[in-house]
Amino acid sequence: MRSLGTDGLRVSDIGLGCYGMSGEYGTPNDPESIATIHRALELGLDFIDTSDAYSAGKNEQLVGEALKGRRDKAILATKFGNVRGPNGERGFTNGRPDYVPVACEASLKRLGVEVIDLYYLHRIDPDVPIEETVGAMARLVEAGKVRHLGICEAGVNTIRRAHATHPLAALQTEYSLWSRDVEAEILPTVRELGIGFVAYSPLGRGFLTGAFRTRTDLIEADRRHDHPRFKEGNFEQNVGLLGTIERIAKKHGAALSQVALAWLLSRGDDIVPIPGTKRRSYLEQNWGARAVTLDEDDIAALDAGFPLHAAAGGRYPKGQLDKLGL
Repeated sequence: MRSLGTDGLRVSDIGLGCYGMSGEYGTPNDPESIATIHRALELGLDFIDTSDAYSAGKNEQLVGEALKGRRDKAILATKFGNVRGPNGERGFTNGRPDYVPVACEASLKRLGVEVIDLYYLHRIDPDVPIEETVGAMARLVEAGKVRHLGICEAGVNTIRRAHATHPLAALQTEYSLWSRDVEAEILPTVRELGIGFVAYSPLGRGFLTGAFRTRTDLIEADRRHDHPRFKEGNFEQNVGLLGTIERIAKKHGAALSQVALAWLLSRGDDIVPIPGTKRRSYLEQNWGARAVTLDEDDIAALDAGFPLHAAAGGRYPKGQLDKLGL
């Protein structure tokens, strides 16, 4: 178990990201996804992460279905503010105070629960002072709708202002061997403030597992085709980065994914990666990363093999990256 923040939120040291269960990364399989969530809880993985943006709320409904009769076994996190169209079309950010309780009530209904353990602002609204958004989120805590607060993909100044408005349990931001930008300013800031760090896409959207060796390994409907690191030219260059992970995985008799997750776990006990999968086999493999102990030479080799900006291409398409405002 690891602590997020200083107000008593404790979660399993690896969580489960549910984004890919609802079609963004290929064809959905609801029965297997539900079985995967059930298996996670059996293993002791209790930190379940979703958002109202994932397939326009369908992912929350799926998670809610999986947690029926099991709510007491899960620490449930969801998000709002990254508004999507009815078919998942990318829309806009909404952090207006009057929208916050509306979004929360809709999530509670889709999830079929009375309280959300960790409620994030999914994307920062540049048109609304963060104090106003977090102030409205704090009122949800006072009302008993939400237990802890978090924000996602925020810059240092925004983190400080949000935390001063109401203590944050967690910042959720992308962090992996090929996305290490947070090490410069973001991680030191959250550690100074006592905020936990939840690392999404800890396996580089699956790339660091070694599952994709050519671009044809992705089906046509896979959203990763839109990401620069999966584009022609960048993709082939990035495949070359996997050699370091492969050598260490072979040394430990481990999967590449387990090495990538073990590296993240070694960065500090305030970091909780939430690899996503809709398959029980991959869930169990990811959970097994906790048994992989990297020595100093392993960590030094990974650090050298994946320096800052080692990956070819940005982590999001330019328009999306610009909107983050980091």
